[in-house]
Amino acid sequence: MATKRDYYEVLGLTKGATDDEIKKAYRKLSKQYHPDINKEADAEDKFKEISEAYEILSDPQKKAAYDQYGHAGTDPNYGGGAGGFGGFGGFGGGGGSYSSGGFGGFEDIFDSFFGGGGRSVDPNAPRQGADLQYTVDLAFEDAIFGTEKEIKYNREEVCHTCNGNGAKPGTQPVTCHKCHGSGSINVERQTPLGRVMSRQTCDVCHGTGKEIKEPCPTCHGSGHEKQAHSVKVNVPAGVEDGQQMRLQNQGEAGTNGGPYGDLYVVFRVEESDIFDRDGGEIFYDLPLSFVQAALGDEVQVPTVHGDVKMKIPAGTQTGKEFRLRGKGAPRLRGNANGDQHVTVRIITPKNLNDKQKEALRAFADAGGDSQVSEQQEEGFFDKMKDAFGGGKKKK
Repeated sequence: MATKRDYYEVLGLTKGATDDEIKKAYRKLSKQYHPDINKEADAEDKFKEISEAYEILSDPQKKAAYDQYGHAGTDPNYGGGAGGFGGFGGFGGGGGSYSSGGFGGFEDIFDSFFGGGGRSVDPNAPRQGADLQYTVDLAFEDAIFGTEKEIKYNREEVCHTCNGNGAKPGTQPVTCHKCHGSGSINVERQTPLGRVMSRQTCDVCHGTGKEIKEPCPTCHGSGHEKQAHSVKVNVPAGVEDGQQMRLQNQGEAGTNGGPYGDLYVVFRVEESDIFDRDGGEIFYDLPLSFVQAALGDEVQVPTVHGDVKMKIPAGTQTGKEFRLRGKGAPRLRGNANGDQHVTVRIITPKNLNDKQKEALRAFADAGGDSQVSEQQEEGFFDKMKDAFGGGKKKK
């Protein structure tokens, strides 16, 4: 079984985080790695890991068990089973397995059961900084054709005064006198099985393994300072609403010389007044008078690439869809544009004048007489063109 990461680490928190901090971290990370938004290969696995961590830490009982026993307190199958603690009285009587070489298996059980779970981590090891998220608003056309944006935000950077060590210039951090640099201490406590030793984060250095006697006057010992930061974002042509881009090393500063985190730029695209979009496909409703639809016409149709001429065949019905090849949006992961779909919407006239009413009555009369000649029909249609302007082309 693969070793699980510490749930607090998964959410970017430390042990003892409040319910509000846990909820806030989950909301941020779940949105960042949601598979519907984040298209990176490992996004789904990270999302599942984040959800699992939140499920445990948001439940008071599960959180208490996890804080005391680590993963073994919430997952009976973790680490080979250990009998789900069901066989604890016999150390494995419930079917758990452990190493028979020395007491390594027993030590792992005691470490998980009494020591807060997890193996010790070097407090001085470099750690990557936290990731950040920034939402960029795009005009509909900018999302279609791409653009360049400069974004500005505040982030934690390495302190320019102490270069990140947290100590006043001219001084250096020293090894913690209590934990001797390990970041954790042994604590003896009473349990139903007697007095046992457990490992806890050092209360002097808070797990860093170092003491700062004279803190830096700029960062007050944290090693980081809040700074305004800007970066240029090349928005690719064809980006869609809700998609995101990862910019490496544009997040928060790392710890102990670790790299900066990443910045996730989420694109929010405003809607168009006349177009709808689905990926590379553009949709447009074309209003036509019933005269244009009945007699046919040549009209100008707006597209994101400019107006194009399109012929309307005589007898076109409302709801008829025409396709303009290559007049859609660029496909983000392809070399070609999508198409534009043009749907005809026939407009029924209102507030007819006398001339228009007369033409419609003539049309109705002509339709009711099966003996009307072709010449008479043409005469009626000419009247309708004159009355409704159907002979004029749309500009």
